[in-house]
Parts: sequence; C-alpha cells; structure tokens
Amino acid sequence: MTNERFDAVMTASHKKPVEVIAPVERPSEYFGKKVFNRAKMYKYLPADVYQKLIDVIDNGATLDRSIADAVAKGMKQWADENGVTHYTHWFQPLTEGTAEKHDSFIEHDGKGGMIEEFSGKLLVQQEPDASSFPSGGIRSTFEARGYSAWDPTSPVFIMDDTLCIPTIFISYTGEALDYKAPLLRALHAVNVAATDVCHYFYPDVKKVISNLGWEQEYFLVDEDLYAARPDLILTGRTLMGHESAKNQQMDDHYFGTIPERVQAFMKDLEIQALELGIPVKTRHNEVAPNQFECAPIFEETNLAVDHNMLLMSLMKRVAHKHGFEVLLHEKPFDGINGSGKHNNWSLSTDTGILLHGPGKTREDNLRFVVFIVETLMAVYKHNGLLKASIMDAGNAHRLGANEAPPAIISSFLGKTVSDVLDHIMKSDKDALVIKGKEGVQIDIPEIPDIMRDNTDRNRTSPFAFTGNRFEFRAVGSSANCASAQIVLNTAVAEALTNFKTRVDALIEKGEDKFAAILTVVKEDIKTCAPIHFDGNGYSDEWVEEAAKRGLDTEKSAPVIFDRYLDPESVKMFESMGVMKENELKARNEVKWETYTKKLQIEARVLGDLSLNHIIPVATHYQSMLSKDVQNLMVIYGAEKGKQLSDRIMNIIEQISERTATIEKDVEDMVNARKVANKLTDEREKAVAYHDTVETWFHPIRYQIDKLELVVADELWTLPKYRELLFIR
Repeated sequence: MTNERFDAVMTASHKKPVEVIAPVERPSEYFGKKVFNRAKMYKYLPADVYQKLIDVIDNGATLDRSIADAVAKGMKQWADENGVTHYTHWFQPLTEGTAEKHDSFIEHDGKGGMIEEFSGKLLVQQEPDASSFPSGGIRSTFEARGYSAWDPTSPVFIMDDTLCIPTIFISYTGEALDYKAPLLRALHAVNVAATDVCHYFYPDVKKVISNLGWEQEYFLVDEDLYAARPDLILTGRTLMGHESAKNQQMDDHYFGTIPERVQAFMKDLEIQALELGIPVKTRHNEVAPNQFECAPIFEETNLAVDHNMLLMSLMKRVAHKHGFEVLLHEKPFDGINGSGKHNNWSLSTDTGILLHGPGKTREDNLRFVVFIVETLMAVYKHNGLLKASIMDAGNAHRLGANEAPPAIISSFLGKTVSDVLDHIMKSDKDALVIKGKEGVQIDIPEIPDIMRDNTDRNRTSPFAFTGNRFEFRAVGSSANCASAQIVLNTAVAEALTNFKTRVDALIEKGEDKFAAILTVVKEDIKTCAPIHFDGNGYSDEWVEEAAKRGLDTEKSAPVIFDRYLDPESVKMFESMGVMKENELKARNEVKWETYTKKLQIEARVLGDLSLNHIIPVATHYQSMLSKDVQNLMVIYGAEKGKQLSDRIMNIIEQISERTATIEKDVEDMVNARKVANKLTDEREKAVAYHDTVETWFHPIRYQIDKLELVVADELWTLPKYRELLFIR
C-alpha cells in the first residue's frame, strides 16, 4: 500500500487555487453587509427605539428592557430578508474559544401548527448550562444554571443561516464565567478614571475609549499533510520533526510575494470578514515559511476582541475551502519563529487620542506625559500580572526566544520621550517641548525626505511605545485578546485613579493645578523607572538587570499564574469593580487545569507516536539493513563483507541506541505523569507537569529527530518539515 505521507505530499503538490468570486461592489459598499449596524438599526427600528439603543451604545445608558421587543422585531425582519432561520447567543467562555447554541425561530401557534417568533426576552437573555463550561469550582455539576445576556455595544451579525447575538456569560450567583463580562467592567473603569484625569486639561471631554488593533499571525499547511500528522491534529504543534535544510535563514519569506493559493485564501477571507464588519486592512508574509499575518484598522476594544475571536473561527472555515489548515498555536514548528498577536492599545476621547503627541501647547504636552507615565505606572506595578495574562502552555514556547519579546515585561519609549521624562525629573524649563516628526535626509534625489517618528521601534520590547499607542507584543496567537486587555485597562484605571487622588490632595492644599500635576508626575517617573528599558531584551545581561530592578523574571507558566492572586492584584480588581477574589481564584483553577490537560495530551501523543510509529519504522529499517549486511557477507565473504558493511553497522547501532533511549525516556515520562496525576491540587499538578513531565519532551524529540535523518526517506510515515513548510 502506498505510504500515507507520500499520498498526502502528492495530493498537496497538485492542488490548484480556488477561484474566489468577489462581489461586484467595492469593499466599502459591502462592508458590514451581514451586521445589524447603525444603518440597519435606523432602517428597521422605530425612531424612539433607535435613539434609546444608540444612547446605550454611545453613552453607557442603562438598557431599557421595554424596548427589547421592538429591537427583536426589527432584527428578525432583517434576518428574515437574509434567509436566517436560527438565532444564538454567541459568548466567550473560559475555553479560549467561543460558544453557541442554535435555536430556530419556530414556536407553537396553539392550533397544532407553528409560527416564527423572536421576542425581546429571547434577545436579552438565555440560559446555557453553566456546569458544562470551565468555572474553576464556582459552579458544581448539580448547579447547572447560568445566564447569557445581550451586549448591545457589540453588533449582532449573521453566520450562514444563524443570527449571532454577542453576549456575556455569568453564573446563577452573578460571577463572570467568560471574558466579555470582566472586559466590559475594565473598560468602564478606565473610562471613568481617564475621563476624570482628562478634565484637568479638557473639561468638555465626555468619555474615554480604549482602542485595540490586533495583528493576527498564523501558519497555513496543506490539509492532506496536516491529516497525516497526529501531533498537529491533537495538539496544534509538531512534537517531533527535524528542521528543514532551508527554513527562514535566507530572510526571503518576510514581505515576500504571496503564493497564489494563499492569495486566493486571503482574498476570500477578507471578503467574508468585511461583510461581517471586521475592518481587515493588512495582509503579508511573515518571517517563517508558511507564516502569514492579517491586521485590521483600530476599533473600540470590546468590538475588536469580538472581531478577533470571530476572525479566528472564520479563518478555519475559509482555509478548509482552499485545502488548508490554519495553525494558531504559538509554536507549531521547532527551529523557526512562532506566532503572536500584537495588541496595539491606546486611549482616545470623543475629541482625540490621549497618547498622541506632541501637542501644540504646554498643557497638551503635559496631558501626553501624564497618560504615558500613568500607563508605565500600571505596567510597572503589575508587570508580573500582565505576564500572567498572556501566559499559557503554548505561549511559553515562544516567549524568551529570539523571535518574540522576553518573558520579562518592560517598556521601550524611544529617545524623544525618554529625554522628556529625564528633563522633567531635572526640572528643565523646556521639559514639555516635545519634538514632532522631522525630515531625514537620505541623499536620493528622486525620493522625498522620510518623516521620522519621535520614537524608533524595538521588537525585543514586550510593551513598546510606537508613536500614539503602546504595542503589547507578548500576546499569543491563539489567545483571546480580552485576557491581556482586562489586566491592562484595569491597571491603567487604578493608576489614573491613584494619580488623581494625589493631585487633588495637593490642589486642596492650595497648590496650582499644573504644579500639582507636575509634582505627582515626577514622583511617578521615578517610581516606574525600573520598567523603562530601551535596550536589547534578548540579552542575558538584561535578565540579570531586570532581576535587580525587581521585575518578575519567573518562566514557569503555572507559577506565573500566581500573580492573579497576589494581594495587590486582588485589591486592584476589586477596587476597580472588575472581578472579585472568588472569581480570580476560579479563573486560576481553570488556568492550572487547562495547562495540565494540554501537557497531558502532548505527553500521551508523544508517547504513542514514539512507540507505535517511530520505533516500528526505525526497527523495520534496521531489519532491512541487517539483511543487507548478511547479503554482503554471503557475496563477499566475512573479511571483505565486514569492510563493506561497517557503515551499515554504524547505522544499525545508532538505531538500536536511539530506540532504546526513546523507550526508556517514554517510560520515565509516563511514570512522571502517573505521579503527577495523583495530585489533587490543580496548582501542584500543573507545576508537577511543568517540572517533571514536560522536561522529557525535548530528550525524546531529540532522539526521534536524529532517527529521521538516518531512516530511509520512503519509510518515514510522518510528513517532514521540508514538506509541511513550503506551499506548492
């Protein structure tokens, strides 16, 4: 029978790109086609209902449940015109994905027939089974009731024949069981705190909005090759595989010409994303082979998070149509770059961007400095917690490598902003004169001067200031952005609240407002100085320096999760009204349990492939070589035969040694897993898996990868890196 690997390789190599029929309209004309956006609201809702709903969305007014029936009626009319037959509450449980239960619009008419209805009650609230989702002990199996509740600030959309209603998900007793509920609370907290501080400079500001622009990195592999790799199917990454002779060392893939099949996939994805209101703008090849990126225009954070979760789901659907599988794991291939999801974060008011500088006046520049410094204060005080917010079993493989930010949170500011902060500390009278963009002469007559930003970029910085925003580069590609955004926005809210309290205290004592602001800013610049680092975050010297500065340098994911339960973390979340201590404890239980399960699955898959795929193939080849040796002896005699078979015998011995080592290491890994599985405390079990089980992964892989180099190519059953990583 033909080897499955070669069947998959041949099938993948003969695939043609799927023709994508784009809509006749321009993207701006079909953008939001499948979204119940403001234009649809205006068309399908009564005028008074429309105004009340817009007041909820724009101004945070309390949702009047009395308008729910009218809104539901308008939504259903629009849905009917688009062939929709079902509806679902679409939410984000603690599974890192999304959840949905589809119900049709049909109801009994009381006369033995059916009618189609969609009431305000069904729109506003439903009851998923709360015991069937991770709850960290908040809900027991026999305590099943939970509620999903409509989030009117994120528009309803259509997927296939289903009306999808973004919702929060809470327990019967009110605790958040999802990402959206605490995110909305964090966004409210930063809005209140930042608006209060804004009033020092701009009394007419009504609200502050947290903005997010994510950059989604991902890999594509042919689905036939993917299907021949059990480790990819079950864990999302390759647990074995020798690196290809050519990978990314030529730097020829980054921003290179997009392969034809990939271009067709990207075009299809963009069309469907734009119809769903996701403002995708950028697409390009990333650094590693088969690695790509897409990114949208900035949006309000809650909506941006929803759109990212929707896009990740959409990517998988569209990829299958084009014969691909999307890999969102942070490190699917060893030896080449992994994937992240940079979170570009900023704050803006209804009148402008708070982090945008320089300003035209001393007051504008002071406003800019205040929000920069208080953001740094938030990152400094909770640097360990920020790291915990982006850490998981997948991202742990990526952070700290020379491809992604190190597992130490620091902030790059650039020379211009750094100089300003230094001048303020020295009470320089020109401290608040900030340079704008300036021309850079490049001595090529045909090219105009390049306008240089007031900051360079530093790809080794996990939290870099890049002109009018901070780029949180450490977020993993498979993560829900909400996890990082909950911590970041809550921490900034706390820092701004504390800042205002201290400034107001000085003003009450008779100090001039701007003098009081400068006094507190100076204190905070000095306090948060340890988080400011513009150098090479990859260097060993920085690890030592960071420890001296008191920054969190822990690398063990299950230990890093402890930061959620630090007293200062609990105090922050509770004081800002985002999460209570029992919610934090529950989420950590989920994090530890999820971490353990991921490593548990990887260990099982690695053991199974080692014993049932790799060793049988290697020993089969060894038997073939042994017969070759015997034949040489028969043909050439003992002396000559021995000379001719020395090289073959060397390979036979290598196979014997390596297979024996693999068998022993797998046995030791299984025993370590058995010991860890007996632990009942989720934290202890996660730590045990990190310390005693995962440590066997690399030694086992090392031996397998060496065998891949000596076993005959036609016998190796698993698609190799050179086949997986180069789309044909």
